[in-house]
Amino acid sequence: MKPFRLAIFASGSGSNAVAICKYFSRHAQIEVALIVSNNEQAGVLQKAQELGIESITFSKKEFVEGGSVDTALQEKKITHIILAGFLWLVPSFLITRYPNKIINIHPALLPKFGGKGMYGARVHETVRNSGDKETGITIHLVNEHFDEGKPLLQVTCPISPSDSVVDIAAKVQALEHQHYPKTIESWVLS
Repeated sequence: MKPFRLAIFASGSGSNAVAICKYFSRHAQIEVALIVSNNEQAGVLQKAQELGIESITFSKKEFVEGGSVDTALQEKKITHIILAGFLWLVPSFLITRYPNKIINIHPALLPKFGGKGMYGARVHETVRNSGDKETGITIHLVNEHFDEGKPLLQVTCPISPSDSVVDIAAKVQALEHQHYPKTIESWVLS
């Protein structure tokens, strides 16, 4: 068993989860030990199976109260939690149990374009409509509020008025896949 064991929480397709899993697949000290989802239909679950990584799903009540999620994290000896397209606010008991050990990636530059309901295409559409000439990603620690934890890294990319929401999403996703695994590695090993 490697000394650092990650649980990736994801609600959707899992492209960031796959990038993270592949990055750490042969790492000497860090491994992805569990994929956790609040969506039984999430594509990330099929990808976890293909990668040979155990996965679990849970209800809102189970997540807020602990239960099976907490038990699975303890059984797998999880040391760090990675949010990768996870849409629910992390309950305070997890933040207390994993102080400064939960990280998130946001598909825009915080503090602008963050908060409850700001995810996926909504973020990119808001950025596009703002007239900003750049967007990017923010990787940050998780606290009790959406997108308000201490930033660890921000990376920007230019956008033009002719970029569609899909164009912006593709640029941001490229940054996510390039920078999230490396940032996780340096954060875990620091």
